Amino acid sequence: MIGKLAVTKIRNMFEELVQYDKDLFLFLNNLGSAPWDGFWLFVTSKWSSIPLYALLLVLCYKNWGWRRTLLMLLTVALLITCTDQLANFFKYGVQRLRPCHDPTLTGLMRLVKPSCGGSYGYFSAHAANSFAIAFFFSYLLVSKFKYIGIFLIFWAIFVSYSRIYLGVHFPLDVISGILIGLMLSWLFAKLYIFALQKFHL
Repeated sequence: MIGKLAVTKIRNMFEELVQYDKDLFLFLNNLGSAPWDGFWLFVTSKWSSIPLYALLLVLCYKNWGWRRTLLMLLTVALLITCTDQLANFFKYGVQRLRPCHDPTLTGLMRLVKPSCGGSYGYFSAHAANSFAIAFFFSYLLVSKFKYIGIFLIFWAIFVSYSRIYLGVHFPLDVISGILIGLMLSWLFAKLYIFALQKFHL
């Protein structure tokens, strides 16, 4: 009896959390307006970040040389692959519908992105990847470039928020993605430093 009451209480708390998440999503999503839609579509596009990636590559090459930079590229590739695959695992494991596929939100939200994506959205790979990259390079370059961490974190916040603005992720999807991205980024940054010491680069 006590066990059933505990399970019921946990289920009710979870349902309450999900409802709060939906309410917050609707509030943030409906703050949007048509004149800003193009800007947020640009922010969420993978092509918009290419100049930033190119700049980071140049900074790494100038400060570390080509061998350390090649190792960095390999590490970042593994990091992004890991976050992407983990996101896919959770999306099909948890099976939480994206806002744009949630029938309870029909007519209540703004759907800006023409292609909504797959049915499931927990957690946000965009948020995980952007914060993974932001923390990885902030951690490794902050001694050379004092304010790079602030710039990269603001960029990652913009990318993450764009997913809510466009109607393809709930806030909890984004927050979970951020936390997972930070955790994996810290791990891969430590692995990168270990590899540098191991191979005397």
